[in-house]
Amino acid sequence: MPEADVRPFIEALARANPEPRSELDYASPFQLLVAVVLSAQATDASVNRATRGLFAAAPTPAAMAALGEEGIAPFIRTIGLWRAKARAVAALSRLLVERHGGEVPAERAALEALPGVGRKTANVVLNVAFGQDTMAVDTHIFRLGNRTGLAPGKDVRAVEEALVKRIPREYLRDAHHWLILHGRYVCKARKPECWRCVAEKWCKYTEKNPGGPQGPPDLP
Repeated sequence: MPEADVRPFIEALARANPEPRSELDYASPFQLLVAVVLSAQATDASVNRATRGLFAAAPTPAAMAALGEEGIAPFIRTIGLWRAKARAVAALSRLLVERHGGEVPAERAALEALPGVGRKTANVVLNVAFGQDTMAVDTHIFRLGNRTGLAPGKDVRAVEEALVKRIPREYLRDAHHWLILHGRYVCKARKPECWRCVAEKWCKYTEKNPGGPQGPPDLP
C-alpha cells in the first residue's frame, strides 16, 4: 500500500467506529490483564462468560492469588488451555502482590516478566489500560496487514513494527481496535466481506469479494 493511502485507509475505519473499545469485559487493569491472558486461542465472548464469575469471586490480585490454581480452574474450564491458563493467572497474581504491591505495572519489561504474558498481551494492556501507543498484533491484524498491503511482514513482530511506523501517530492508539475489529468482522480469513468494507478503495488485496455473502456465513 502506498504511503499516501495509509492515512485515508485508517481514517475510513475511524469514521466507521469513532469510539472503539475492547470487547473484553473488565473493571480494572488487573482484570484486563487476566482477560487478555485467558483470550489466547479463545473468543472474547467465551472469555467474558468465564470471567463474569471469576471476577466476582476474585476481583483483585490478592483475591485471585488466594483462590489459587485449583480455585480458578472451575471458572475457566470452558476456555481452551484452561489448565495452563489457571496456573498462569494464579502465578501472575501472586507476583503482582509480591513485586508490585498488587498493582499492574505500566512497563513492558515488568509485564512480560509475569507468567503467561507475552509481547502481544503486554501491548494490549499498555494500550488499553495505560493509553500507550502500542500495537498488539493478533492473527486478525497479521492477516489484515499482509492482505491489504497496509503492513506486510513475515511474522507478527515485523507487522507490528510496520504498523507503528506507518500509521499516523494520532491514530496509533485506537488503530489496534479498528484493525482487530475490522479483521474479525469484515476482513475475515476465508471470505473477506469486501462489499461492505469502508476502506476497500485503498486496499491492495487482489482477490476481492465484490458481491454479497455466498453460501454459509464465515466465522469471525
